[in-house]
Amino acid sequence: MIRTLGLLALVVLILGCAPARESARVVRVIDGDTIVVLLNGKEERVRYIGIDTPELGTMCGVKARLVNSLLVSGKVVQLEKDVSERDRYGRLLRYVYADGVMVNARLVEEGHAKVATYPPDVKYRGLFLRLLVVGSC
Repeated sequence: MIRTLGLLALVVLILGCAPARESARVVRVIDGDTIVVLLNGKEERVRYIGIDTPELGTMCGVKARLVNSLLVSGKVVQLEKDVSERDRYGRLLRYVYADGVMVNARLVEEGHAKVATYPPDVKYRGLFLRLLVVGSC
């Protein structure tokens, strides 16, 4: 009985520590680090937290947008909030997961994004820095 209660408490503790995520369908990819999703019946622009991709006017920017599109277009993604709700442009700030993979991290790992964290939204800064590929497009 005590062992069962201990296991139950452990499960509750683990589930309670898991980050809350919302599901949304991607309706458009703007660039390498911004998408438009349908969330609760409303279209919302989402800016990926912790990364920055090159501008679309550059070859690397076009490539980052293409990779982002391959990762998320038309999919139901999970959105994880850090501290801030929105940026100064009104976009939701989120970590984005597609097919169980954090897209923010994948873009850094593949060299399509640089690390760009702004307090207080620094939850995965260490992960992004470990994944950073220097000198990639």
